[in-house]
Amino acid sequence: MADAVVHRTIDPIALRRAFGTFVTGVTVITTRDCDGNPRGMTANSFTSVSLDPPLLLVCVAKAAASFPAFNETRSFAVNFLHEGQVDVSSVFASKAADKFQSVNYDRAHTGAPILTDSLTWFDCTVHNRIEAGDHIILIGQVQAFGTSPSAPLGFCRGRYASVKDPLPAGWLASQDMIIGYLVEAGDRILLRTDGKGSWVLPTARRRKADSQLVLDGGEALTLVPENTFLYSVFDVADSDPGYLIYRAELSRESAEAALPDGHTFFSVDVLPYERV
Repeated sequence: MADAVVHRTIDPIALRRAFGTFVTGVTVITTRDCDGNPRGMTANSFTSVSLDPPLLLVCVAKAAASFPAFNETRSFAVNFLHEGQVDVSSVFASKAADKFQSVNYDRAHTGAPILTDSLTWFDCTVHNRIEAGDHIILIGQVQAFGTSPSAPLGFCRGRYASVKDPLPAGWLASQDMIIGYLVEAGDRILLRTDGKGSWVLPTARRRKADSQLVLDGGEALTLVPENTFLYSVFDVADSDPGYLIYRAELSRESAEAALPDGHTFFSVDVLPYERV
């Protein structure tokens, strides 16, 4: 019979440094707490597990402020960050009171917050939880996902790292996205003049947690949250920003209030298609 292995004492600081030599991507994992508030944290412990069924895992520290939410949730999302999102990683690694004010986020399938500007996202239901020392291993079953052709943000030895090799053919360096909204109020569509005789969809950089859509001009509209969802993602040309288009329903109070300057409702049957 083989002799039992004697466990040795391991220096945790040295071990952490050794673990840190493994190059990883950077993720922000998100969920909602029992009150429906979005919660999230930066993590780089991610593994793809299975294609059939589609499974992945992340590790959540029990000392993390968001741990109770992840330990009780039935769904969560994993968002891969691209090379231009170091600031997003830093915010979600901090103890900031409202981390979601600085990002665009939405829901896809389960209701977990999806960072819409991220490199890739996975919307998951909880498949299993496993106790693992000072962490839990959270195994998720993928219910929906999306990706974009940008360069990933890397992490190694406690520092951010960039992909130095050229991206594969057809991939693009990270770039800004224009966020547009196809806003409906009954059978009417909200459009904004571009000042050149044409009409465009209203644009906005962010939507607040209270469903207030802050337009690029600074005006705010209130949306019906359960009727707001990602509608289309596309590029016009390689040199132009990409477009994220949401379909949304305007709340009754906003539909009845005065519209911001330059915005007009058009009935569907009289939309000026030749000038859109």
